[in-house]
Amino acid sequence: MTNLKRDAVLVEAYGPESGAELMLKRAVLVVLGVAALAVAAKIKIPMWPSPVPITMGTFAVLTIGAAYGPRLGLATIAGYLIVGALGFDVFANSSAEVNGLAYMMGGTGGYLVGYVLATLALGWAARRGWDRSVPMMAAAMLIGNALIYAPGLLWLGQLHGFEKAIEWGLTDYLVGDALKLALAALLLPGAWRLVGRARG
Repeated sequence: MTNLKRDAVLVEAYGPESGAELMLKRAVLVVLGVAALAVAAKIKIPMWPSPVPITMGTFAVLTIGAAYGPRLGLATIAGYLIVGALGFDVFANSSAEVNGLAYMMGGTGGYLVGYVLATLALGWAARRGWDRSVPMMAAAMLIGNALIYAPGLLWLGQLHGFEKAIEWGLTDYLVGDALKLALAALLLPGAWRLVGRARG
């Protein structure tokens, strides 16, 4: 069991700290993270009265950012985007017919840029212990969501006008995002409490 540093993130709570074993662990985490992002993007939960279902992609992005830290989180989100750019059906609304760079340059493109920014922000926050407190984790999630929406809405506004961007890319998602934020704000601090009990 590792001796945790003060700025450790969740995936550093267990496992090797150096050498080839650490590199292998990181590689496995990146592969698992990319797979988790791809699966989460395809999960759609109806959210009445909103006509737009909840997708779990943003939840996965923000949670991985906090659990992995900025560098490993960035490697994971970059891997996910590369897999998507190669034409694999890993995005929420991609398909066998619509995928790859053509899909990424469409209306979703800005949100994908936001994924990178949010991953870095959540990783930064986790390095400073925000993921061990429910209020601080909630604040980090709010910041992460804002960083996803900002480039997403700007890009969508350039394509369709900003009135449509707000209607299509923000309003119908707020309730679902609030629920995902609450879930993640409880999940990470709860996982740290389990780590503390296991180590105690």
